[in-house]
Amino acid sequence: MKLARYLFAGFGLFGLMQVIPYGRNHTNPPKLAEPEWDSPETRDTFFRLCRDCHSNETSWPWYSFVAPASWLVQYDVDEARSHLNVSEWGRGKQHGEDAAQMIQDGEMPPSYYVALHSEARLTPSELEQFIKGLQQTFGEPAEDDHSDGHAGHEH
Repeated sequence: MKLARYLFAGFGLFGLMQVIPYGRNHTNPPKLAEPEWDSPETRDTFFRLCRDCHSNETSWPWYSFVAPASWLVQYDVDEARSHLNVSEWGRGKQHGEDAAQMIQDGEMPPSYYVALHSEARLTPSELEQFIKGLQQTFGEPAEDDHSDGHAGHEH
């Protein structure tokens, strides 16, 4: 009997979570401008690995409609777009110069994203080429740029 009450309470709580609106509005803002990519290959790889979080062209997976996963996905996309959004290039401060280093250091894409999205896996040669392309597209951070608190951000 006690187990039934716990299950009922758990399902009730899960149901209540679904009415919280955050994380369910998955309309992508319009695409305004993109950076000048060094090559079509760099752009293609960026969109294969980074599009879902770092552009206004997010493909929202089924679990992004179910709380609490929807809250986490929405937070990750919002946070990522605030640091680097290639669909709004030229608006506000973008941190493109950190992109190559974050890829090289294994900080991006996050391991949980790669686990859920096999297309985000790169061979060592693809990875090397992508890093070079990002450096040519966005440049590299100055030595003192890491003091602004954005080095090591999650997205």
